[in-house]
Amino acid sequence: MPGIDWVETVAENVCPGHLPESLLRLRERGVTVVPHGVSLGLGGAERPDEKRLTALAERAQVLGSPLVTEHIAFVRAGGALTASPRLEAGHLLPVPRTRDALDVLCENVRIAQDALPVPLAVENIAALFAWPDEELTEGQFLYELADRTGVRLLIDVANLHTNHVNRGEDPARALDELPVEALAYVHVAGGFERDGVWHDSHAHPVTRPVLDVLADLASRTSPPGVLLERDDNFPEPAELERELAVIRETVEKAVRVETAERVETATVKARDPLSREAVERKAAVDTAPARQQLALAQAALLSTLVAGTPAPEGFDRVRLGVQARALAAKRASVVAKVAPELPVILGESYRPAFLAYAEGHPMTGGYRRDALDFAEQVLLSGQSADTATRRRLRAWWLERSGPTPPSRHPAARLARATRRVLFRQPV
Repeated sequence: MPGIDWVETVAENVCPGHLPESLLRLRERGVTVVPHGVSLGLGGAERPDEKRLTALAERAQVLGSPLVTEHIAFVRAGGALTASPRLEAGHLLPVPRTRDALDVLCENVRIAQDALPVPLAVENIAALFAWPDEELTEGQFLYELADRTGVRLLIDVANLHTNHVNRGEDPARALDELPVEALAYVHVAGGFERDGVWHDSHAHPVTRPVLDVLADLASRTSPPGVLLERDDNFPEPAELERELAVIRETVEKAVRVETAERVETATVKARDPLSREAVERKAAVDTAPARQQLALAQAALLSTLVAGTPAPEGFDRVRLGVQARALAAKRASVVAKVAPELPVILGESYRPAFLAYAEGHPMTGGYRRDALDFAEQVLLSGQSADTATRRRLRAWWLERSGPTPPSRHPAARLARATRRVLFRQPV
């Protein structure tokens, strides 16, 4: 396809020693590849994990990337700071826009910047719900983050639209408050609205409201780059080219009609930073108390979303229910991708069986671990329909459960349990 200058790849899906042939061909054509991380959890209460940072740095180096990107989000909670089991969301969840959470985020961003060989850019995320008692708007939060850390911003205009529908936030106000000089590049993506909730699917065409937000941004500053996120349900090449052409036309038209008055207004609104003394004072603040408080709050929220515990005070319980169902559905879909044999083995019973499993089994170790745990639970519970299915599922589990000597392997317990199930249940 002509006219493709650069692409993103999900960083966690790339093995540095075994790059996919498609990425190698793109690099040979001179196409820049940017690793886009989804699991660092910069908005979490804990400091960024050194191993994850090292992995992100390795991918940037092997791809020859000019920068790496991540999200302003938390993706896990619990653990040492809360003396509770660690929980994984498997999804990007919003950070409370409070000054304590901003202090933690700024420190985490600085840690990541020091560990990476290239500049870091961070992305605003889409959300289905809001935290109670927030102190800053999205634009103010992003402005202070960029001002205090020097981090660059990856602005997703589709996420601004999503938060407009789901949280009543004005995209124009967010753009007014952003430091446009910190812009690294822009995301656009498709989605759909159902029952008053906007779902940022990355699997549908970009809608006119999202293009309007893109035009508004481009009328304030010429974006260094614009990237279409399409993660699923890929269209035919001709349709994809048409969509890219519409995005280009939107940007070019907005840049052409940009006026000096609009630029001056945006600049004046954006340049309302903290005093230098306040910036320096906040840069040196002790984040330990804020981390503890944030850890407890995020653990309580994530437990509600993935373990069914009561909703923390102040949250919209209906929206948390929507988010919980979305997380379970995403778990089922992603496990089906990382372990495609499971839907084949279990057939139509796969999805309802997984959703039932997810209600009582929060994810604690990533999607591949989740797939193994689900298969083990199905075998131990005897839920699979017939002997042939159970035998195939047991063989799949044993093959992937690790190179441990048979006498010490957890498969021994599973083998005994499934053998009892096999002999107890009729075909």
